[in-house]
Amino acid sequence: MSGPFVLDASLTLSWAFDDEAAPFAVHILRSLETVHAVAPALWPFEVASVLAVAERRGRINTGQQAEFLERLRMLPILIENRPAAWLAQQILPLARRYRLSGYDAAYLELAIREALPLATLDGDLRVAAIEAGVPLIDAQL
Repeated sequence: MSGPFVLDASLTLSWAFDDEAAPFAVHILRSLETVHAVAPALWPFEVASVLAVAERRGRINTGQQAEFLERLRMLPILIENRPAAWLAQQILPLARRYRLSGYDAAYLELAIREALPLATLDGDLRVAAIEAGVPLIDAQL
């Protein structure tokens, strides 16, 4: 991989759970040794939400959460910050057009605006990216 990319929560969280590890996800994690990822401002909240639910369901404990979050902190992942009103104007039309959640539309919007490829395991987001002309990382492997 030669340059930055947009990283979504579905792919990020696959690194936290052994039963969700996939060769593609491991490849993306390793790529962060040489390139950086970009994520929208909602990314840490989405990650935290899934970790909280996983803890309640007994899939992860607080020690594992802390270790995972520390590993994430060390990775070159840049969190973009935009005003909420601006985001709503950009994200809602994409959510409507591609039938995405606002969360997924935020990743798509960032990839479109910054002309970056997208790394995701989310099926609906992958379809929307293809329809929008956004390159997917695994298509470049």
